[in-house]
Amino acid sequence: MVIVMHKSAYTENVMMYNEKKVNEGVATFFHFKNTKSANPFNYDEKHRVKILLDIEDENPRAWHKCFHVSFNPSNEDYKIMNDGTIKQEIDNMMEHMGYGHQPYFVYRHEDLERVHFHVVSTRIDCITHQKIKDNFERLKMQRFLHQLEEKYNLPLKEKPQEINFRFSVRSRNIKENLENLFKHLNEKDELTTKDLYDQALLSFKVEVQKSGRGHIVVVLGDDGKPARYPIRLSKFKNKPKFYSKENRLAEQKTVEKQQLQQQKKPDISEVDLRSVGVVARDLNRLVERSKWHKENPKTKYKTRKKKRGKRF
Repeated sequence: MVIVMHKSAYTENVMMYNEKKVNEGVATFFHFKNTKSANPFNYDEKHRVKILLDIEDENPRAWHKCFHVSFNPSNEDYKIMNDGTIKQEIDNMMEHMGYGHQPYFVYRHEDLERVHFHVVSTRIDCITHQKIKDNFERLKMQRFLHQLEEKYNLPLKEKPQEINFRFSVRSRNIKENLENLFKHLNEKDELTTKDLYDQALLSFKVEVQKSGRGHIVVVLGDDGKPARYPIRLSKFKNKPKFYSKENRLAEQKTVEKQQLQQQKKPDISEVDLRSVGVVARDLNRLVERSKWHKENPKTKYKTRKKKRGKRF
């Protein structure tokens, strides 16, 4: 059994999400309580949303007014607890969390491989119009879930073992944990270069060092010195991204390609200087010509009209 408390800011959005699932045929109206109407599911969706929003309008200053919980029994749990039992336990859950007197709606979803339920209410008290205290809500929910599992003897799922990325002198399964670290970092698209990858390894006190023709993996202590006996990189199945054979070959091809591109670029000494000399000569002639015109401007002669003598 898994009970998830969702952090939802707007009650209307959560209600409309569930109503949409009902309209799509993947959810059904399952349960309700503490509403003025005898059966609010006989009305349209606006009627149900208005029941909760009218209460929230009495306290406009409060934030995150929606109370939204998903009740997720496994397939094995659902064989032990039928629909009638689940309705009763949802009521017990709301009473345990301090929402037993609040109006709330329950939707039965079948859009996943298993049946699960969404419970929607408001954190604004319908009587005092004050926000219901939500301190330690998750802890209270965990206590209720523990009681529920003991009450019905529900099968407990083994929690997946957490991957340990902290390495020290006393660390166990060091090789397995290092492989998990390599796998974790290999999936990071942000680590685009070998230098960035090495810096990420150092943040976990791990370093890949050159040793002969190969590499070794060293776990460092707080003083920066090796804290564990180094392990040959060839011993690992999951290798660091920039140290695998494929990456080394790809890197080598990239370097060779860059060198080839540099070789194709023409050298200045190999350029034919004849055309450059011709252009330089023409520019010099143009400059000299412009200088001569400035120093020796053309003299302009004024033409005088000849005066004709008077005839007697």
